[in-house]
Amino acid sequence: MVIMNSLSNAERTQIVRALVEGNSIRSTCRMTGRSKGAVIKLLEELGEACAEFHDRTVRNVKVRRLQCDEIWSFVGSKAKNTKAEKKAEGWGDTWTWTAIDADTKLCVSYLVGGRDAGWAHEFMQDCADRIKNRVQITTDGHKAYLSAVEDAFGADIDYAVLQKLYGSPSDDEQRKYSPAKCIGCDMKVVSGNPDPKHVSTSYVERQNLSMRMGMRRFTRLTNGFSKKVQNHCHAVALYFVYYNFGRVHQTLRVTPCMEAGLTDHVWSIEEICNLVAPKKAVSRVRETEKEMLLKALSRENVKA
Repeated sequence: MVIMNSLSNAERTQIVRALVEGNSIRSTCRMTGRSKGAVIKLLEELGEACAEFHDRTVRNVKVRRLQCDEIWSFVGSKAKNTKAEKKAEGWGDTWTWTAIDADTKLCVSYLVGGRDAGWAHEFMQDCADRIKNRVQITTDGHKAYLSAVEDAFGADIDYAVLQKLYGSPSDDEQRKYSPAKCIGCDMKVVSGNPDPKHVSTSYVERQNLSMRMGMRRFTRLTNGFSKKVQNHCHAVALYFVYYNFGRVHQTLRVTPCMEAGLTDHVWSIEEICNLVAPKKAVSRVRETEKEMLLKALSRENVKA
């Protein structure tokens, strides 16, 4: 905790504010005058604290409509350009699974990992553990969701899949980084009786945009991507605590956690920084989780 204790409260707040507003590590260093090591160390310690805080705080929530999606990014290099020895270190494609309450805009759960059925089951089980009532869920057409939702929620669920249909890209669209034009949607009821008016993934897809704007590591066509999977996880954990507790939603005019009844005020950046207790040791449990994530991502990238 040497680095953390060497920074004043004002310096920590300045660094974290820069990070959650989408600045890269190096631009944050230039803006604050702090070293790269100090910024990364702060991100590591605060990211671990934010992950633990979200895990114990965002529980037993009432959610009527849950939207789930996964967003792509990469660590080090894209999977197709990554050598085997680097894949063993966690480099390659990385996916962030997110679940958003359509009413409160609360991020109920998130998970950084791969995109196969195992990660889907872990993600949906975490959602089920945090929600206390019967919920309507909408996902995209990713097949891994089908068994994952059933295993996590059982029959006590209203579940629909919304599959977007895209037309053939034109010559101009082929040069774009975004997908082809959406020409329609195909809705399929999987279980229960979901309300067709609320079968949508619009809010969670808008959240994907917020993530790309709020974390430089997710910005396309830059060199701000993560070089270590651990730092990628820390950045995501910090972002979601700030999004849930410290960022006023433009439509709600309060934070998602205030709308969900999890807090009674807008958290300041300084309050988020104070989640790291002085002289707090990193638990062995968190170290084991990081080791398991590295191994799992390594196996998946090798298969790819």
